[in-house]
Amino acid sequence: MLTIEKLNEYGANTKEGLARCMGNETLYLRLVTSLTAQPDFDRMREQIADHDLASAFESAHAMKGVLANLSITPLYEKVCEITELLRSREETDYQPLLEEIDTLRKTLKELVEN
Repeated sequence: MLTIEKLNEYGANTKEGLARCMGNETLYLRLVTSLTAQPDFDRMREQIADHDLASAFESAHAMKGVLANLSITPLYEKVCEITELLRSREETDYQPLLEEIDTLRKTLKELVEN
């Protein structure tokens, strides 16, 4: 079961995230839980594989906003990195950054499930 304590250990700024949810811990935890199924992660990966960097940017930018609002700092920081590369349509090897994002997402999913 996801808790504020687990999110703090993960590196989230739960105080800030909770403030955006008007202190409603149940709402905040529900929104964070929904991140693990966010389709923009997989969509971005597919768009990068298809070299559709403009669409990948849109997906990354959407994720960046959600992660910022919930203050999921570790994942937010990596998504910011990839967003900026995609914004400039940088032709680069995105795989290492995608793997870091996948690892952080998997860790968050494990926090939700355990």
